[in-house]
Amino acid sequence: MGAPRFFVDETLSSASVGAEIALPDDVAHHALRVLRLDPGDAIVLFDGTGGEYAATITRAGKRDAWARIARFDAVERESKIAVTLAQAIVASDTMDAIVRHAVELGASGLQPVITERGARFPSGTHGEKRLAHWRQVAVSACEQCGRNRVPQVHDPLPLAEWLSRARSGIVFDAGATATLPTVPASTETSVLVGPEGGLTDLELAQAKRAGLHAVRLGPRILRADTAALTALAAVNLLWGDFR
Repeated sequence: MGAPRFFVDETLSSASVGAEIALPDDVAHHALRVLRLDPGDAIVLFDGTGGEYAATITRAGKRDAWARIARFDAVERESKIAVTLAQAIVASDTMDAIVRHAVELGASGLQPVITERGARFPSGTHGEKRLAHWRQVAVSACEQCGRNRVPQVHDPLPLAEWLSRARSGIVFDAGATATLPTVPASTETSVLVGPEGGLTDLELAQAKRAGLHAVRLGPRILRADTAALTALAAVNLLWGDFR
């Protein structure tokens, strides 16, 4: 098992190599109190701009920790295909799982969309907290899976507004006759997945008019989280990392 990985929200650079830096409070807490790391233990830091930094914890206080950066590794673990997952907002735990799985499967971005049958997205402070939480889930997933670029979780949009901006993509429709291999290959696409109750007939029609390819994922009805995971895995198998 490799050294624990931590995202730091300050920009690192070649000038950081050899320097000792204070770890952010949340990183220090996780390293010292959750993982029980000690001075001398190896860690990996990344700032989301690409590549990662091998480092060693040098000092630890009750709440603070410092690390010395040893080297920069220009390793990238991004998918060959840039896929934005446009996910209808669903119940909190399910949405967390979808965000986590999407990051692990290489999605380049996540667009929460507001649909008729989807879960309500709260307004004001509650909505800001919900969005911040999803973004933290994405960061944690990057720490776990090895990605050094954190995919953006965009502000939620009504489905119609997102469709007006979409350039190409796929929508999953249990009633469709076409399957995913019939969709022309692309290096950039969007995948629209509906909520637990599915997209309405009107929403599906809007997606098709916007130019999205309607395809089915087999003869069975999939849960929203299963559909998102399956769709991203299938896209990777056809055009991305699994080839």
